[in-house]
Amino acid sequence: MVTIVLLPGMDGSGTQFCDFIASLPADVKSMVMAYPPDRVLGYSELEALVRAALPTNGPFFLIAESFSGPIAIALAASKPSGLCGVVLVCTFARNPITLPSWLHPLFSLMPVWLIPARIAAAVLLGQSATSTTRDRLSCAMARVKPAVWRSRIKSALAIDVTGRLRDISVPVLYLRAKYDRVVPRFASELIARHLPRLKVVELDGPHFMLQAKPAESAAQLLVFAREVGFAL
Repeated sequence: MVTIVLLPGMDGSGTQFCDFIASLPADVKSMVMAYPPDRVLGYSELEALVRAALPTNGPFFLIAESFSGPIAIALAASKPSGLCGVVLVCTFARNPITLPSWLHPLFSLMPVWLIPARIAAAVLLGQSATSTTRDRLSCAMARVKPAVWRSRIKSALAIDVTGRLRDISVPVLYLRAKYDRVVPRFASELIARHLPRLKVVELDGPHFMLQAKPAESAAQLLVFAREVGFAL
């Protein structure tokens, strides 16, 4: 049996994947990773946390949303046993925010935890937001300690794993959101330049694609899996 391993966005909760998982066939096994909401961990430490939990008794796909893209790229480049494909969702290999470097320290101090839920939902979920998805987003954001938010923002601004892309040998799908207000289009174009075999599919949705368009995203995963030889 193939396992779907899901890596969350910056909140790290993994609690917002339930609609996407429900859109997959009932016999598909899913494993949702979660990052500690109260421990300051950099990308290398989060990568180690995920690596230790990866399946060891069968094939698996990595699906990485937003903040977790660099983790999936680094893991795939190291060729873990059983990995048969990667899906990158609205994510990046290098800092996606086009700001002068001298502004990065100020940007990392942005109080994400104080952003009103309705504004966060408008940016991340767009017109697809419902009362349920807004509540899930609000709860996930509230659990993360301010120091952890600051650390993760700082890590995202500093990360660059483009050099690892050439070491990836498994198929990779990039799901791009047409109305992404967080990660710009050039993030997927940069990955494509370093990974010529990358398959890019653009869906009509916002940054949180798996939450806003779960059925459409699941359908693309199933197509991708069949293309690489796994019928989920």
